[in-house]
Amino acid sequence: MSVNLVISENCCNFIVLKIKELQTIIAMITEDKVTEIFFMADDFCKFFDTMMSKYTLKSSKKRIYHRKSTMSKAEVMLIIILFHDSGYRCLKHFYLDKVCLHLRHLFPKLVSYNRFVELEREVAIPLALFIKKVLLGKCTGVSFVDSTPLRVCRNQRIHIHKVFKGIAQRGKCSLGWFFGFKLHLICNEKGELLNFMITPGDVDDRKPLEYKSFVEYIYGKLVGDRGYISRNLFERLFVDGIQLITKLKNNMKGALMSVSDKLLIRKRAIIETINDELKNIAQVEHSRHRCFDNFIVNILGALAAYCCFPKKPCINVNRTFDTQLSLF
Repeated sequence: MSVNLVISENCCNFIVLKIKELQTIIAMITEDKVTEIFFMADDFCKFFDTMMSKYTLKSSKKRIYHRKSTMSKAEVMLIIILFHDSGYRCLKHFYLDKVCLHLRHLFPKLVSYNRFVELEREVAIPLALFIKKVLLGKCTGVSFVDSTPLRVCRNQRIHIHKVFKGIAQRGKCSLGWFFGFKLHLICNEKGELLNFMITPGDVDDRKPLEYKSFVEYIYGKLVGDRGYISRNLFERLFVDGIQLITKLKNNMKGALMSVSDKLLIRKRAIIETINDELKNIAQVEHSRHRCFDNFIVNILGALAAYCCFPKKPCINVNRTFDTQLSLF
C-alpha cells in the first residue's frame, strides 16, 4: 500500500513538472523575438549612455573604484523581460536553471546571481524610458483607464512590515482593503498600453488623470468605471480634447448617453484582462520584495514583457462616418 502511494506521488510530481515545462515553452518569447528586443534595447541604451555622458556632471575623482560590468544594460533588461514572460515565479530559479543552462548561447558573459541582482538597480531608469519611448502604443481615439492594487503583504502583517514602511499606504478597492500601491493604466482597443503610473494605495483613482503628463498623448474617448465620475475632471479633460465616459449612477437624473458609449462601457473588460495577465502571467504582484528599487524594476519588467506579448486582448471597433447631425 505504501509503495503504491509513493509511486502515485512520484507520478503526480512528474506530471506537474511536465505541465510547468509546457507552460514555460508556450509562454516563452521566440528566439527571433528575443533578438529583436535585444537590438532595440541595445540601440536605446547606447543612445541613453551617450546623452548621460553629454549632459551629466563629471566626477572630479580620477580613480575608479568599481570596474564596469561584463554584462551590458541591454542584456540585463532582456533577462528581466524574459523572466516575466517565462511563467517562472522565482527570479533565482529562472536565472540559474533557465538562463545559465539553456540560454548561455544568447548571453555569453553571464555573472553570478548576486551580481545580477545588483545590476537590476542600475537599469531602472533606462528600462522605464525604454518602455515610455519604444514599447508603448499610440492612441487611436478610443482608450480605457483603470487601476489595480499591488499588495506588498497581507493585511495581518501590516504592523510588522518594514520594507515599504513610510512608502506604501492602505487603500481600498472593489475586493476590500489592502496595503501597498496602485498601478494606473491606459490602453487602447488593440490592447496596447498607452501610459502607466504608480501611486501609493491611498491615492484616488481620478488623481492621475489630473496630471498633464499622464494624458498628454490621449485624445478622443476615455472609458472608465464609476470610480472616475467627477464633473470637474470631466470639464478639465474635455478642454484638452478628451471625453470621459463612465457608467451613470442612479441619482444622475437627466444625464444622457449615446448607444455607442454604452457599447464601449461594456467593452471595459479589455483593461480588466490586461490587469489579470499582468498579475497571473507577468508576475507584477508578489510579496517577496526586499528593497524598493527591485520592486520598481519588477513592475517595469512586467509591463515591458506585456508590451512584447505576441497576442493581446483586443476588441473590434468599426468607425462609421455619416452626415447626420448629433446633439451630443
